[in-house]
Amino acid sequence: QAPTTPTMRTFSQLVLASCLVANSYASTPSNPASVPVAVSGGSEESDYDALCEKVKCKVLEKANKSIEEVRRSIVDEKSCVAAFGLKADEVCNSALEDFASSAPVAGGDASAAGIYDRKLEELEGAIDSQLQVLYLRQLSLLREQALSQYKSAAKTSEASDYEAMVNADAKFVNDAEDSTREGSDWDYATERTYLQSVMNDLASANKKLTEVQLKAGQQQQTAMQYLQQQQQMIQQLQMQLYGQSSPWNVGVAYRIPDTNFNIQGTYQGGRTNVQVSSVPDEYASMLGPQGFTNGVGPGNLGLSLNLS
Repeated sequence: QAPTTPTMRTFSQLVLASCLVANSYASTPSNPASVPVAVSGGSEESDYDALCEKVKCKVLEKANKSIEEVRRSIVDEKSCVAAFGLKADEVCNSALEDFASSAPVAGGDASAAGIYDRKLEELEGAIDSQLQVLYLRQLSLLREQALSQYKSAAKTSEASDYEAMVNADAKFVNDAEDSTREGSDWDYATERTYLQSVMNDLASANKKLTEVQLKAGQQQQTAMQYLQQQQQMIQQLQMQLYGQSSPWNVGVAYRIPDTNFNIQGTYQGGRTNVQVSSVPDEYASMLGPQGFTNGVGPGNLGLSLNLS
């Protein structure tokens, strides 16, 4: 069995106590509404009160069954009930009609009419209070749905944060209006204010993150511009020292056959560089006694050409 809220347990205990009192004082015929009751003294007034209390208990017990179905959907399944306000009105109106048709007739007695009206108000208050607890739980679910919509819109769509906030707030208000019982004191202003506060906090955090990313990009761009300026200065100094540089970049490497001597020559930026090194051939044992070839060929000649 699903757990009940403290408010619902309190109402159930009050209902049980009231019914026990009513049953201990009242003994009614099969159809109490068919028996007019004239109240002229304290004893008759107590009897009439007990009769009305007994009818109220029966009607409230029937209404609790409908309320329990709604509670399972909202509390246990965490699912919003469509048109909750209309359903709440139906439960309350049905209970009031049942009480009016089952309670004993007060007639023209003012004291009995007062008792009748008080029991009717108690019945409506007991039902309304239980439904209002579920109403607040539903508002919490609606708020989370609107917040999820805002987060999704802010990430995936091209809309601004403000537009996403307006759409999420409008969805919450529309769903909350459908969940509010007409003519009651139910209000969703607190939940709406909390939703707007959370969305504003998220929007501020997103704005700060965007500003940090833009600032990092600007710093990186500034660093690249600085490096480009330094490179241009170096090129200008080279032109002053060595004159106009050539766009040709050429590199040549040659290993003398059957020796460890390697000759490398480069031509870059108008400058020629020749380098002779003695580097053992690590693959000589794999090439045979005469190496790969006795002359200049693709095996011992390297050439690279870069044009800029």
